[in-house]
Amino acid sequence: MHSVTSLANQFLIAMPGTRDPLFRRCVAFVCQHGEDGAMGLLVNRLSDYRLGDVLAQMNIKSELSHVSEAPVLIGGPVQPERGFVLHTPPGDWESSYKVSERICVTTSRDVLAAMAEGRGPAEALVALGYAGWSPGQMESEMKENAWLTCDANEAILFSEPLETRWEAAANLVGVNIANLTDYAGHA
Repeated sequence: MHSVTSLANQFLIAMPGTRDPLFRRCVAFVCQHGEDGAMGLLVNRLSDYRLGDVLAQMNIKSELSHVSEAPVLIGGPVQPERGFVLHTPPGDWESSYKVSERICVTTSRDVLAAMAEGRGPAEALVALGYAGWSPGQMESEMKENAWLTCDANEAILFSEPLETRWEAAANLVGVNIANLTDYAGHA
């Protein structure tokens, strides 16, 4: 089998022709990618929940309004009941995966408890569910012009307003996505 060039720590930026409403105008952050497939988190889809709702379901209390009112994102359609915290280091959490030197994804309760107390990661976003790709699926979708890719950017992940992340991510590669058509051709 041929080697797969990893797209971990990259943004996948949905092309304008994407028909699936979940992925239309979407930005996904790729956490893992290899011969076994890929896993990522959508980083611009707002859920109906606030972090206080998630914490309450886990019997964690927070007196900090900025924590309780923090948005929770729809990370993707797979396992929507499972939570992921995408964050900058440092931290010594029970279940973290280091995507890059600067970005980790954590799935353990201890990071949420620390966030509730105001001692969590400096930059973090919480998402429910994830997006998954079977072996070769992401590569196939890219050949079909479904995605633009570029290096991930912390400012877009943690500071850019959700409603402008799609355009901002495309701007990283010098593309004004509004100028692209919603169909693709092959030469």
